[in-house]
Amino acid sequence: MQRSTFLKSILATTAAMLGLSAPTAQAADPLEVPFYYPVAVGGPITKVIDGYAADFNKAHPQYKVTPIYAGTYQETIVKALTANKSGKAPATSVLLSTDMFTLIDEDAIAPIDDFVKTDADKAWLKGFYPAFMANSQTGGKTWGVPFQRSTVVMYYNKEAFKEAGLDPSKAPATWKELSEAAKKLTKKDANGNVTQYGIQIPSTGFAYWMLQTLTTPNGVLLANEGGTKVTFDHPKVIEALDFWVNLTKDGVHPKGVVEWGTTPKDFMEKKAAIIVTTTGNLTNLKANAKFDFGVGQIAGNVRKGSPTGGGNFYIFKKAPKEQQQAAFEFAKWVTQPERAAQWSMDSGYVAVSAAAYDTPTLKKYGQDFPQALVARDQLPVSVAEFSTHDNQRVTKVLNDAVQAALNGTKTSAQAMKDAQKEADRILRSYK
Repeated sequence: MQRSTFLKSILATTAAMLGLSAPTAQAADPLEVPFYYPVAVGGPITKVIDGYAADFNKAHPQYKVTPIYAGTYQETIVKALTANKSGKAPATSVLLSTDMFTLIDEDAIAPIDDFVKTDADKAWLKGFYPAFMANSQTGGKTWGVPFQRSTVVMYYNKEAFKEAGLDPSKAPATWKELSEAAKKLTKKDANGNVTQYGIQIPSTGFAYWMLQTLTTPNGVLLANEGGTKVTFDHPKVIEALDFWVNLTKDGVHPKGVVEWGTTPKDFMEKKAAIIVTTTGNLTNLKANAKFDFGVGQIAGNVRKGSPTGGGNFYIFKKAPKEQQQAAFEFAKWVTQPERAAQWSMDSGYVAVSAAAYDTPTLKKYGQDFPQALVARDQLPVSVAEFSTHDNQRVTKVLNDAVQAALNGTKTSAQAMKDAQKEADRILRSYK
């Protein structure tokens, strides 16, 4: 017997005597899957996302999805595209559905269709609400997977409604009803200072979205489906912005620019009786409002309706193929009906498929807390959120124009005409 064979035999015998198993090949380390998620601070949502990643990794030990909290939506897309250009693209990121054209123009993302192979995959992709797919598909391809999606809704203080002689069981259904209710709900102190505004619509961050919440019921779209043309100077757009400006002139809405982030707080502190904002604030208000509140669909004018909003999963094409596949599996896993139902309850966002609302969990939640169903019920009359090529620049032009009108530095008509001219210049090369 050769020396090495003899040693192996001795070692094997000794191991057997000591009850040790023979050495085995080490399991391969799980594949790292970087996942950029838009949240600026820690808190309940990060715990939920961390939990999803941990549960997915446990069920798929070959992968290690790692959430990276990258700031606001705007900060997250900048970081994701910077990483993409430097050759270190994330496998996936949740970014605004309206970033779709920008991500395509940057050649940053892979079509979701490339990963859809089985009948189960196809059924899953067809299961999302059509209203959410409007900001996820273009040119015959699907580019994003709906995840934290929303519509805009009205929250109203039922106690304030009772006090003002209004019916607390229903929200104002038309612009006329909304204006009249706002007048009755506005309170002043002995010195004539407003202590409670009838209505508050935020105008920082997402002013374009709030404008679209008024243009949609006024029967006009702000952009074409291809994202190459805008209609800012349309008479119905100017009329919608004027409606908003006139609320401030009537003293039933705060003057000037209103902060997005403080609007839910103002509602909870009874500084505003009605607020117009994302359904994504629902869980926060449910947990923290010290009074009974209602949720209503957006008040109509010539029609009803709201823009959709929120974020999609995107898969980055410069990430290694194995990471892309893992990202697809994660997006598919996290949007299954039971998880989509739980996510809706945890966050306040709309569950992204009808199947999620058919789960026993969400059915019971909807029965116990019917306010959670309003945003979903608004989907059939909802339109795609405003989105164009070079979306960040065009959106900034529109945001600035809305703020100029609310600040009184321009009329609604002048603000929209100037914005149209600038947007046309930016979009010239895409026509």
